[in-house]
Amino acid sequence: MTQDLKLGLMLGYWTSGPDDATDAVLAAEDVGFDSVWTAEAYGSDAFTTLSWYAARTSRIKLGTGIVQMSARTPAATAMSAATLDGLSGGRLTLGLGVSGPQVVEGWYGVPFPKPLARTRDYVDIVRRIWTREVITSDSEHYPLPYPGGTGLGKPIKLLMHPVRDRIPILLGAEGEKNVALATEIADGWLPIFYHVERGEALYSEALAGAKPDFQVCCPVTVSINDDVAAAIEYVKWTLAFYIGGMGAANMNFHLNVIGRFGFAEEAAVVQKHFIDGDREAAMRAVPDALADGIALCGPLDRIKERMELWRGSPVTSMLIGGVKNPEHLKALADMVS
Repeated sequence: MTQDLKLGLMLGYWTSGPDDATDAVLAAEDVGFDSVWTAEAYGSDAFTTLSWYAARTSRIKLGTGIVQMSARTPAATAMSAATLDGLSGGRLTLGLGVSGPQVVEGWYGVPFPKPLARTRDYVDIVRRIWTREVITSDSEHYPLPYPGGTGLGKPIKLLMHPVRDRIPILLGAEGEKNVALATEIADGWLPIFYHVERGEALYSEALAGAKPDFQVCCPVTVSINDDVAAAIEYVKWTLAFYIGGMGAANMNFHLNVIGRFGFAEEAAVVQKHFIDGDREAAMRAVPDALADGIALCGPLDRIKERMELWRGSPVTSMLIGGVKNPEHLKALADMVS
């Protein structure tokens, strides 16, 4: 049970020049938010945008939610993380994830199979780099030095001295095996969705091995509107996209986790409408109970009441999305103070 619930500001993807959330980040830092997070898919990268906000703040922690492993070798990720952590005075939390086969193979051009084994090897190499160990690896996925080529590759250690030799690592995961792996090798878990009334039953076994200081940092869309139905509908548009469009028709991890929350039949209908091109019907097919369970919807009084459910969940940090208004950020901070 989480008594000391923290808040983070989830900015997600950066989209274009005018999309600068500095004012919201400064407001969040001012009212006591614990962290600010950026993300990447196949557009903006997470490190650059997070560095932008790091340079404009002094206290708020910085999180990547998530950095895609296939986008960078372990060494490249370790270098970027150590650099940003150093420049920010030790404020970084590194969120890592494997993404899905459409992006891994279609965008980055590397194989997707064996994601758990790849994650284990990746985290191991990153951690050893930060300790300035001379790096060798017999990993199937990330062998170092590279076996082949010129034959001139040699074991190397990190040139810089990191501010911290153990930056917190959180794993983005949806399946129970992946979550269990996070409890074993990482400092926390980044779910993409967590249903506050159904999630604990689904993940209790996977989280059984978590250490007392294990972090669960969960993105939670906040839709503030006196009209509760309209607030829920706002969330349903996003869910329709993830269920219907973020993944292949026969392999969509987001659809699968929604199904495990108990909405498998409804999710299949959402996906069919989305694939058929009827986005409106897809949104309408998303159950209200799903949207209301993974988000905070309605007027502030209702949101405060629903916040208590999250306080009693395994979630340690709610990463608030959809809110940039300073007054609303202050109201949310007051709810957990």
